[in-house]
Amino acid sequence: MDTIATVAELRTRLTGVSGIAFVPTMGNLHAGHVALVEQARQLGQCVVVSIFVNPLQFGVNEDLASYPRTLQADLEKLAAAGADVVFTPTDNELYPQPQTIQIEPPAIANELCGAVRPGHFRGVCTVVAKLFNLVQPDVAVFGKKDFQQLFILREMTRQLDFPVAIVAGETIREADGLAMSSRNGYLKPEQRVEAPRLYGVLKQVVQTVQGGRRDFAAIEAQTTQYLTMLGWVVDYIEIRSAATLAPATADDLALVVLGAARQGKTRLIDNIEFSARI
Repeated sequence: MDTIATVAELRTRLTGVSGIAFVPTMGNLHAGHVALVEQARQLGQCVVVSIFVNPLQFGVNEDLASYPRTLQADLEKLAAAGADVVFTPTDNELYPQPQTIQIEPPAIANELCGAVRPGHFRGVCTVVAKLFNLVQPDVAVFGKKDFQQLFILREMTRQLDFPVAIVAGETIREADGLAMSSRNGYLKPEQRVEAPRLYGVLKQVVQTVQGGRRDFAAIEAQTTQYLTMLGWVVDYIEIRSAATLAPATADDLALVVLGAARQGKTRLIDNIEFSARI
């Protein structure tokens, strides 16, 4: 496995390489990331993983400075998972001058997570576009846990004609249902015990809709109220079209329920795709 820190070295290493499967990450890797790398191993002849904590996607009061950086442990996990190349640029390497040209995502980027993290998806799209240009992958694998991100990156790839197939990796969960996330390490012990409840209420929403209720706004409000009563700070609980991410209507059958809520200072997100009919 080759660990590369500069753009020039990366381009040299990948010159003439075909069948590249790419997994962009911000490091602090867990079993969910490893599953994406293993999936990429099945999709390409050369697996490239990037580790880069992208400053463009962090807001002013977010956790850029404190985001966990565990490079040596990450490299050990990637070697075991079968990565061929790991790209570990510094901020100055990827942004040698201020990134004044950025990718403007579609309007959906201002809803859901984008409503509470303005500019977040602009930063995500910009860094992924840069990485696509550098790595030139045939396939890129992104986790379904970040469902809105996956949707937006698919749109970016399609509309900007990147010759990259976007493949979704299933959400990997702890034994109690909590979606794996690098930010789970921020949770205090009592918060960690409570954290799986977010997934639990999303499952209850699915059961309620599949049971025949179509008053989506009321279901969302009731779920939000329930979590709030238990001490959560809820950013949103929303039922959306899985195909368009527009608010769901009674005619939609392919749905996704998405939730974002905080335990203390830790923001957790999750989602479940489902059919309105069992």
